[in-house]
Amino acid sequence: MSTLIDTFIAPPCHDDVEILYQDEHLLLINKPSGLLSLSGKNPQNRDSVHYRLVQQFPGCTLVHRLDFGTSGLMLVAGNKAINAALCQQFSQRSVSKVYTALLCGHLQDDEGVIDAAIAKDPALFPLMSINACEGKPARSRYRVLERIYHTPGEGAAIPVTRVELIPETGRTHQLRIHCQYLGYPILGCDLYGGQLLPGTETVSRLMLHASELHFIHPVSQKPTHACNPSAF
Repeated sequence: MSTLIDTFIAPPCHDDVEILYQDEHLLLINKPSGLLSLSGKNPQNRDSVHYRLVQQFPGCTLVHRLDFGTSGLMLVAGNKAINAALCQQFSQRSVSKVYTALLCGHLQDDEGVIDAAIAKDPALFPLMSINACEGKPARSRYRVLERIYHTPGEGAAIPVTRVELIPETGRTHQLRIHCQYLGYPILGCDLYGGQLLPGTETVSRLMLHASELHFIHPVSQKPTHACNPSAF
């Protein structure tokens, strides 16, 4: 069996975790890009969303995670019982998540579905791969919001498409690898082709943002729609 060794050291993140909503049961927060969701095993990766929040909210736990470079909405449980109730919603796929992204290039179709199984490959760690034979089913929907030109810093204008992405499954790196598979990687994605086109190497972050969450409040049982528009 191969042993996976994660050598990644996260650079310091000076942006705050913004609390968008809180009650006695849960928090909705805006995670900044460039911050880990959970602290890593390496002591140099101690800073994280959970590490920061637990200082103020002892006993809080993450219900789900966002990739290091992804910003946006995260749901945080106030205690283990609330976590279990919310995790059940995620496992039953009754939670709806919507992301906003900038993709490299101008998509031809205004909307579509990406249906491609995703597998882990120890030889490629931390990358995932599209593998129809050994991968787990993965499905994402996309809808074009606008086709524009993005100018990172003082570089040349890059054709990009702003899209809404809806993952129907929850595989690791799903949206990032699905967009690459579509032929339009997410701008700024260092793992799946988002820094390969001329001018994209100067983009400062992964242009992927968790913008909406739809779930049932575990105590009030009220349908809850959280919205947090992207800053890009």
